[in-house]
Amino acid sequence: QVQLVESGGGSVQAGGSLRLTCVASGDTDSTSCMGWFRQAPGKEREKVATINVMGMSTYADSVKARFTISQDNAKDTLYLQMSTLKPEDTAMYYCAVSVWPQCPASLEAWHYWGQGTQVTVSS
Repeated sequence: QVQLVESGGGSVQAGGSLRLTCVASGDTDSTSCMGWFRQAPGKEREKVATINVMGMSTYADSVKARFTISQDNAKDTLYLQMSTLKPEDTAMYYCAVSVWPQCPASLEAWHYWGQGTQVTVSS
């Protein structure tokens, strides 16, 4: 089992920045990929960014060049640096981990999820 706790969300104006943090505990040696996802009211949950054990990252087109995903060397903490935030970035942001060596495209293949942290961007 892996437990994930997100923090760092809040309310900012458009153009501002936030850094989200996800701390993992438990059987973290079993995990290979970590990622950030978000869900806005009335919309499906979507992938924001992922990173694997080799440090290879992927981003949704909507956040490329604005968001940066990173993890510490121990793989127990995941970050999402968000810059130039837009009102459309408003959502609940979730951290997730997968045991698959290749970060899966399907949300169903991510094994553990945090409770989420709210990000609200006002215009």
